Amino acid sequence: MIARIWRGWTKPADAKVYENMLRSEIFPSIAARKISGYHGAELFIREDGNEMEFVTLLRFDSMEGVKEFAGADESKPVLYPKVEALLTRMERARHYRVAI
Repeated sequence: MIARIWRGWTKPADAKVYENMLRSEIFPSIAARKISGYHGAELFIREDGNEMEFVTLLRFDSMEGVKEFAGADESKPVLYPKVEALLTRMERARHYRVAI
């Protein structure tokens, strides 16, 4: 099992809008793609100084599923329409083998 972890930050004023987009649009659209070996998403949010940090964790059976989701550059963030305008900064995704 592979965990894909990505972090992005918003202004506090944009945090609820982004959270709602993730819940109602983005995560459901990922599930609707029926990616082979996709096992769902989790969302973690915390205040980080004058920003809100968002951490998404997506699970896949293998890196092949990750590449089906993200493309050949599997670490590149996958940004849905309207999201980039809400983010103040972001990182590249990291992938971990789930050990336990």
